[in-house]
Amino acid sequence: MKIQRIEWQCAIPLRHRVLWPNESPEFCHVDGDSKARHFGAFVDSKLVSVASLYPNGSSIRLRKFATDTEYQGKGIGSAVLRIVLADAKQSDFSVFWCDARESAVSFYEKFGMKAEGERFFKASVPYFKMSIKLQ
Repeated sequence: MKIQRIEWQCAIPLRHRVLWPNESPEFCHVDGDSKARHFGAFVDSKLVSVASLYPNGSSIRLRKFATDTEYQGKGIGSAVLRIVLADAKQSDFSVFWCDARESAVSFYEKFGMKAEGERFFKASVPYFKMSIKLQ
């Protein structure tokens, strides 16, 4: 497996297929995609996981983190999250955060992230805001 920076356009098909398959591909675009940091994990040259980081002042937000269903449960998402957390720390951000699907809360907790506030919904999917201090 190889994890590297990618162009944002490369992330869209996987984001769409994994996160919002019943929506249009445009639904998976995020304002600021062109200025964000995008990472991809490749297995045998196939893009199998994507994660995008959006800086805002001293914090950086993880959005549209997706791993191909065929490759889930194999440690690829964990490897990607370790890389993006290390990138955020090296870049001197003080807080790393995301809106985590409720089904993924325990995954993020393994990396020291903590849920904040009440559960909320996006398109009927339950989420929690989660964060970790980096400095």
